Amino acid sequence: MLSNLHYAKPRLVVPLLLVLAIAACSKDEPATAPAADQAAAAGQAAPPPPAVSAEVQAMNVDQLRDAATNALRENRIYAPGGNNAMEYYLALRDKLPSDPGVTSALTDLMPYTLIAAEQSIAREEFTEAQRLSAIIEKADPKAPALPRLKQSIAAAQEAVAQRAQDTEAKTKAAEENRLKEQQRLAQQAEQQRATEAAAAQQLVQQQEAARQEAERQAAARREAEQREAAARAAAAQAPSTPASAPASTAATPAASNQLRPISTPAPRYPPEALRAGTAGEVLVEFTVGTDGSVTSARVVRATPARVFDREAVNAAKRWKFQPVSEPVTTRRTIGFNPGG
Repeated sequence: MLSNLHYAKPRLVVPLLLVLAIAACSKDEPATAPAADQAAAAGQAAPPPPAVSAEVQAMNVDQLRDAATNALRENRIYAPGGNNAMEYYLALRDKLPSDPGVTSALTDLMPYTLIAAEQSIAREEFTEAQRLSAIIEKADPKAPALPRLKQSIAAAQEAVAQRAQDTEAKTKAAEENRLKEQQRLAQQAEQQRATEAAAAQQLVQQQEAARQEAERQAAARREAEQREAAARAAAAQAPSTPASAPASTAATPAASNQLRPISTPAPRYPPEALRAGTAGEVLVEFTVGTDGSVTSARVVRATPARVFDREAVNAAKRWKFQPVSEPVTTRRTIGFNPGG
């Protein structure tokens, strides 16, 4: 009689409390460790938690009754672990297996424990879901929803494990792509440096060829000037005859207007044409004043056009000749050859 009275109040209170308690209990559930759930989902399954903690099992009947009543009053239906009404009633049933009040209380609380287990699965809190599943199995090993619940836990763990593998594969692929891109950029930079080095080497070779050609032309001019000076000296030392005097006198005006170069520096090779390996020639018409300097110069014909014109005219204006009796206008072709 005392036992029936003890459980009468909980059975009247439970339906009213449980309607509103399920959300509150869900909020009060202890947060399970994400690392442990992920490890279990990845295949490193930890042993399932006991349905009833050792501390609860160690309590006596009166303690369990009081604890169960307080747990219901405070909406601790199935959580936290080790301090909830389900565990207290399961421990009471172990000690009082034929008590109808305990059996009735477990029957009333079972649906809410099942709902909480399903919510834990949805949140991927597999440790908590397994704890609640163990409570349900201990309360009723033949519960119809138990196989589905276990299957849902296993399927959810497998899905989390697969998702982790997919994420790892994507991360690995992204890292491989990043490394490949770095290698491609490094190779591209190396090829660019090699191309620039080859171009610089080619420019140096072209400049060296142009320098050698300029030296060759200067040496040729010096040799021609030396031969001309020797001829003039030989002519000055030759004996003159009276018979030749009239002819010499008559030839003096013409000889005085003959252009004799003193200095004809080579033109500067345009850098763009030198780098491109462009060759050509310019026909320049220029006028030599009585003092032997070039007073004017112009381009008559150029091949190719407007490539060497300026340098040819500038070079002609720097030429020096022996003084003449009157200005002389003449033409000369100035050649440009990058290969010398």
